[in-house]
Amino acid sequence: MVGVRAARPGEAAALTALCRRSKAHWGYDVEFMRRAAPALTVVPAMIETGQVLVAEGPLPNPPPHAGEGGVGLLGVVAVDATPRENEFDLALLFVEPSAIGSGVGRRLFEAAAKLVEMRGGTSLSILADPFAEAFYEHLGAVRIGEAPSDAIPGRMLPLLQYEIC
Repeated sequence: MVGVRAARPGEAAALTALCRRSKAHWGYDVEFMRRAAPALTVVPAMIETGQVLVAEGPLPNPPPHAGEGGVGLLGVVAVDATPRENEFDLALLFVEPSAIGSGVGRRLFEAAAKLVEMRGGTSLSILADPFAEAFYEHLGAVRIGEAPSDAIPGRMLPLLQYEIC
């Protein structure tokens, strides 16, 4: 059974490693991964504000870093308030590569939307990796344009909006 809970401060390094494995899954080269590293880093301060949630449960095809019994962190999601009233950004959403396609991403996204709603938000802005755009659209987000990557200068990414019902 997959559960979603608030991240713990001591998990920052493990969550950062998960983000990096997940991004690398899509075939990005070493230089791209080096340049993207700051955007893939979870710091304890993010966790302490309550904006980071994790999915945990049995890992399909447990990788070498898995916990005992193949149970471990399956994914991570974070939201961040913006200066715009009632709007939040999806700061990150990454799933352990062996769990991609298993529903973990959907569970995390739904939990993030609920967190935004509990904090008074009415919309979630998503600067998506091109490989993830269809995933977010499938969940109800709408592409509203493109915006520059916050990690790779000169790279444009799909910008989507998700309305919280």
